[in-house]
Amino acid sequence: MRLLVLGRSGQVARELARVADDGHEIRLVGRDEADLSQPEAAAEVVRGLLREFPAQAIINAAAWTAVDAAEAQEAEALAVNGTSPALLARIAADAGLPFVHISTDYVFDGAGETPFSPDAPTAPLGAYGRTKREGEIGVAQAANPAGWAVLRTSWVFSAHGANFVKTMLRLGAERDTLRVVADQIGGPTPADAIARACVRIAETLAAEPAMGGIHHFSGAPDASWADFAREIMARAGLPCRIEDIPSADYPTPAPRPLNSRLDCRSTEEAFRLARPDWRDGLDRVLTNLGARV
Repeated sequence: MRLLVLGRSGQVARELARVADDGHEIRLVGRDEADLSQPEAAAEVVRGLLREFPAQAIINAAAWTAVDAAEAQEAEALAVNGTSPALLARIAADAGLPFVHISTDYVFDGAGETPFSPDAPTAPLGAYGRTKREGEIGVAQAANPAGWAVLRTSWVFSAHGANFVKTMLRLGAERDTLRVVADQIGGPTPADAIARACVRIAETLAAEPAMGGIHHFSGAPDASWADFAREIMARAGLPCRIEDIPSADYPTPAPRPLNSRLDCRSTEEAFRLARPDWRDGLDRVLTNLGARV
């Protein structure tokens, strides 16, 4: 399948680049070509690229992911996370191409302990969640007859870029004890699993556009950040001890949802995508980083 992918340096985009080895033709579009902070200009670039590259689907793996910075730069985050995805979705609809867009658990308020279903009411706690929710709305409003999907995920990690696993490995090698939040619960999700899910969804939509809509995809089992950190230390052979703390002891500019559990049943039913075991994904990442014992 020929896939036009927005994003090049992000965690999921870098994993999507590897999909070409599985028989797919991937055209990655980085910020240097299409800067989503300039929505109209980026949209024009994408229209031109589609004339050069006969894509069969578009995947948007680009996003503003600096959660705390979005609090002070919401307009800039909105351009990337809200306005641009809406324009890209309309371009896909006009071209008759399936469109897959990655979103986040931050569109929810994190209340309770029940996993959020795809149709659960959204109530973002901060600017990042608000901008991502605007992107979801824009993608849905494009009403793409060729099929569209918003894939919400959580706690993404990989061997690339800045993420929790790499931070824990660095700090765990420097310190004897780390204090890590234990009252935020969610599903750590390997970026390579998200990349494969996006391709599977695009392939399915090409044959069955009605299977689209909003879906969830997160790693299993659900865990706290502290649980995740302990597993990282254990599998990397680091003696660093993890001390549980509440979120109140680790204040951040942007509030984090306490409950990031996602109900992923619709994704499994529609696309035969089971929740990936994040511990297996962690082993792959640690092996790639040369940190697996």
